[in-house]
Amino acid sequence: MLVRPVLLMDVDGPLNPYAAKPHRRPEGYETHRLLTPRWEAAERRRLTEWGLPNKPVEPLRVWLNPHHGPALDALPFDLAWATTWEEEANAFIAPVLGLPELPFISWSSPRPEPGDGVFWKTPGIVAWARGRAFAWVDDDITEADRTWVKNHHDGPALLHRVDPRRGLTEEDFLVLTAWATGLD
Repeated sequence: MLVRPVLLMDVDGPLNPYAAKPHRRPEGYETHRLLTPRWEAAERRRLTEWGLPNKPVEPLRVWLNPHHGPALDALPFDLAWATTWEEEANAFIAPVLGLPELPFISWSSPRPEPGDGVFWKTPGIVAWARGRAFAWVDDDITEADRTWVKNHHDGPALLHRVDPRRGLTEEDFLVLTAWATGLD
């Protein structure tokens, strides 16, 4: 039985183009106001530190494209979350996109500091993959991460950076499909 590669998806940047102009979401995206437990707790701590403990917590503005769910599901990958949303991606993002509950990487705390310009997620991604072929889609990927993965991961890997001002595009889906089908 052939094991499909896994597609590790970040949320903020690829699926939620948070860096787009605040008054102009990219075409095809819909605005959602989400109040996740993690966001609410972090904002409550921040408001308390500012001396505003009774101020209501504002939901997080998230832009999502409902067409991304079916497009991701149609890719020749097993899907998983590689996002700081962790399990909350299944509760808040997956339903909007029409995705099933997906495995997710649970990040350690405190976050590791790999150094040399390597993103803190990179060692955790490689450890989670355990040699399995994977593509990782994130807006924080750099050449330092590609080099680190090449030196520490025994299987094929594609680290695909997405511009957080645009989110996933048709071109990104084509790159992912070509890479996965090229593994045969």
